[in-house]
Amino acid sequence: MATPKAEPKIYTGIGLDFETGSLDCTSGACTQLAMQAVRLDTWEQTDRYVQYIYPYEKQDIGGARRKVLRNRHEQEERTLMDYQPEALNYSGISMEQLERQGVDLKQVGESVIAFARKNTLSKGHQGKPILIGQNIPFDIGFLQQLMNYTGQLKEFEKVFAGTKDFYGNFQPHYIDTIFIARMALAHDPSVTSYKLELIAERLGIELDDAHDADADVTATLNIGRVCSGRMRNMESEGNILIQKPEKSRQYFKI
Repeated sequence: MATPKAEPKIYTGIGLDFETGSLDCTSGACTQLAMQAVRLDTWEQTDRYVQYIYPYEKQDIGGARRKVLRNRHEQEERTLMDYQPEALNYSGISMEQLERQGVDLKQVGESVIAFARKNTLSKGHQGKPILIGQNIPFDIGFLQQLMNYTGQLKEFEKVFAGTKDFYGNFQPHYIDTIFIARMALAHDPSVTSYKLELIAERLGIELDDAHDADADVTATLNIGRVCSGRMRNMESEGNILIQKPEKSRQYFKI
């Protein structure tokens, strides 16, 4: 009897970007979230999610979750997350826009889980999606805040690829396009910064609306497309020196 062929894995990535009310994920608000799912074999986009997030209050992690505040009087009585004017101006998002177009934080958290499940295209641990982003540890901090605040941590661990660290905290697996760009461009002395817009320009990628979460995700994934295409099509190592292993022992035990 012929051995059954193993079904090929379809690896997926989720490009992710937050716009936020400050740089501190322990106190700053999530104001906008964008996600795009891609197959890593073809880089075909399979799904997309973009949403503004209604203003919400600070929570004590581990305590009871409070309702999202719906009117200005309630907001004055409670302590909202940080919405610093400089951060809002940087992203071009106003409080009025968040109040008008934003959705409940819990709904956003549930959407993240549903998005990951929908875009898991192969069974098993290796089939779970990994995160892709520009300076992605920044966004992961806000993603962890979102999962904590909405009570989705257990589901978060189930649907994304990752491992628990020494302290027992789940850390999702990710690809940071800053490091991909450094591998591709570090030989070029004219490249002195690895900001998203500068990397995109250097690689011939359009970025028309920087600091909009969805536009940033599109540019980030295009950096991944370009750099992975270069790796797949590289016919020789060029000037890169392949390090040869050195013998550390004269005799080997058999």
